[in-house]
Amino acid sequence: MDAFYASVEQRDNPELKGKPLVVGGTGNRGVVAAASYESRRFGIRSAMPMAEARRRCPELLSVRPDMAKYKTVSKQVFGVFREFTPVVEGLSLDEAFLDVTGSLKLFGSGERIGRAIKRRILEQTSLTASVGVAENKLVAKIASDLDKPDGLVVVEKSRLNAVLDPLPAAVIPGIGRETLKRLKAAGLSTVGDIRLADIALLERVFGRFAEKTRQRAGGIDDRPVVPVRAEKSISAEETYDTDLSDPEAMRTRLLQLTERTSARLRKAGLEAGTVQVKIRRADFTTYTRQLALKTPSAATDQIYRCALELLKRWLAEQPGAQVRLLGVGGSKLVPASQGDLFDTDSTPAVDSVDRAVDDIRARFPGTEIGRARSFKRN
Repeated sequence: MDAFYASVEQRDNPELKGKPLVVGGTGNRGVVAAASYESRRFGIRSAMPMAEARRRCPELLSVRPDMAKYKTVSKQVFGVFREFTPVVEGLSLDEAFLDVTGSLKLFGSGERIGRAIKRRILEQTSLTASVGVAENKLVAKIASDLDKPDGLVVVEKSRLNAVLDPLPAAVIPGIGRETLKRLKAAGLSTVGDIRLADIALLERVFGRFAEKTRQRAGGIDDRPVVPVRAEKSISAEETYDTDLSDPEAMRTRLLQLTERTSARLRKAGLEAGTVQVKIRRADFTTYTRQLALKTPSAATDQIYRCALELLKRWLAEQPGAQVRLLGVGGSKLVPASQGDLFDTDSTPAVDSVDRAVDDIRARFPGTEIGRARSFKRN
């Protein structure tokens, strides 16, 4: 989808159409979650600090994310995908791989299917999508970004190198800023440069990934489209307008984040075997700490005790630190279970308070509810 969150907001509010817009935290400490194409002309991109985005475009408009609305639109879009093939691998709310091999006889070529999908999405959501059509996931992904917005690019096998070779090396997944610096120092700047480079030179840049990277530069990718992607982690994090320096305030914010994470776990029918805490200092140094639970859980109190212990350990290492961002996550996820009814030592995966909170939220969507101590204003 093209600038998905921003496009949804512009669709739903005519006053935002044609104007530089970002979706994200509205304070100066927030970051850009999505940027409209009008704002991208100023060099504004996702993950950019909001203060920098406003510096680049003083007339910039911003709105807070409405994830419930985006998820509703996403379901419409994925519904369109499944009209054409059941083999859909979702990457995010607004992006997916589709294997249409089994649909060609019914709907025609990949290009025809791509155009039909674009048309159906526009009809149902009034939004545009960009499509890449190729023989594998790597090339299809690259192609989908070549003619945004509202583009459709077909890369046939006979044109593979002609299309890929002139592109900047950064289009190859996994090549970041530091690798780009090493590539520049080695005199390599395009995909074609990497494809044709001596393997010894590539090994100096990529180490043991040299051959794999050269294959990618040649458009080689044998990964299948996997229809069901298991959740690897569920988390919640927040960047604060004012740095947190009071440990009590940090504990309160940590509980708020834990409530959000545990609720998401329960809604997904999952339990976490490991709890993770993410902490970013005022100087942008970021730390992650994790601790395994005795038994997997989605209970707020259990996850919070673990997260709090991780925070205490970090504060002991960083006395007087100011905190810009906090996050709480659960990983090593397993399907929720009833637990061992005969194990008197185990703690229930979900307690009665969590059940009551979940029930109220289900009955009254949007209700602000949680443990009293999480509402303390520090």
